[in-house]
Amino acid sequence: MSLYDIIGYPFGFLMSWIYNFVGNYGIAIILFTVITKLLLFPVNYKTQKNSARMQLLNPKLEKLRKSYANNPTRLQEEQQKLYQQEGLNPMASCMPSMIQMLLLFGVLDVVYKPLTHILRFSKEVKTSAMDIASNILTGAGKDAIRSSDLRNELLTMEQLNAHPDKFSEIGENFKELVMEFSENFAVFGVNLGKTPDFSPEVWNKESIILFLIPWIAGIVQLAMTIYTQWHSKKNNPAMQNMGCMNIMFYSMPFLSVWFAFKVPAGVGYYWIWSSVFSFLISLGLNLYFTPERTKKINEKEKEKARIYAEKHPDKKSFYQKMLEQQQMMEQQQNGSASRTDANGNKISRSEMNKQNRERINDARKRMAEKYGDVYDNNDED
Repeated sequence: MSLYDIIGYPFGFLMSWIYNFVGNYGIAIILFTVITKLLLFPVNYKTQKNSARMQLLNPKLEKLRKSYANNPTRLQEEQQKLYQQEGLNPMASCMPSMIQMLLLFGVLDVVYKPLTHILRFSKEVKTSAMDIASNILTGAGKDAIRSSDLRNELLTMEQLNAHPDKFSEIGENFKELVMEFSENFAVFGVNLGKTPDFSPEVWNKESIILFLIPWIAGIVQLAMTIYTQWHSKKNNPAMQNMGCMNIMFYSMPFLSVWFAFKVPAGVGYYWIWSSVFSFLISLGLNLYFTPERTKKINEKEKEKARIYAEKHPDKKSFYQKMLEQQQMMEQQQNGSASRTDANGNKISRSEMNKQNRERINDARKRMAEKYGDVYDNNDED
């Protein structure tokens, strides 16, 4: 069972309930997107809050970078102290982003697999139908449908709608149920199981709407990217020089247009609404986190961090542990080449290790004094 399946089944029950309630897949996708965005809202809120607080620290961080430009180790130590004073973890936005990415697997699984999550056919029936659809495609000189392809159910449905007589012998009323579902698997009368085409044989209502879905999806994503970049640069001018990253950000919407022409229209239709609601959520949170409100939130978070540090003086954050590990690795990698004192004189490895221990103990002592903890000089852990 893949990650898509593990996370997809809970979302599949949600999508099945919505579809059975409204009776139209196009409307069900919109409602499904709204509900999943609401479920993810706490994650988005936390990420946006952390980003807004980081913006308040940019002037102080920039000052530290200038002061310790030639001393990376001291810069990391000072940055760590600043983060602790502010009660801010620069890694805090990573976990919400990871959660959001994991949940995205489930959302996509639901959109890609209506035969599994909506009609709930057995694995044997789906495999038989996919084999028939593959034979139809290979007979026409096209590639067969691979079981590892996430689109296999939508592609199978596409072939059934084009050649229903080929699927008559499959059990569980497969042909009848899929054809009935296909009538509701539509928006503006267009079957979302069909794949958009750059050059359809006939330019009618259906082919035009199918052709527009990938472009609309790309335009909405591009608008989201432009707004996000504008807001980030407005609050963090240092991002003006991120040339390579900007190229990647702006190229993604165009790549999504190309990809949307390779998959059934239901996927592109979902992308449209997902981008629309993401844009609205991002806009709303940016309007909510004004500088004045962010300062008040920041003061509350600092106080919470101070109280927590007093109650758990020995507990280190993941970021602290990561920095200490990084410093130890750098010391090991530098080896004898960096065994010099502050005046540039060569020192032995044992002397260098002693100096490093003294720096670490000194930093711990300062933190203990700051939070009123008892400092044990013999504790080097």
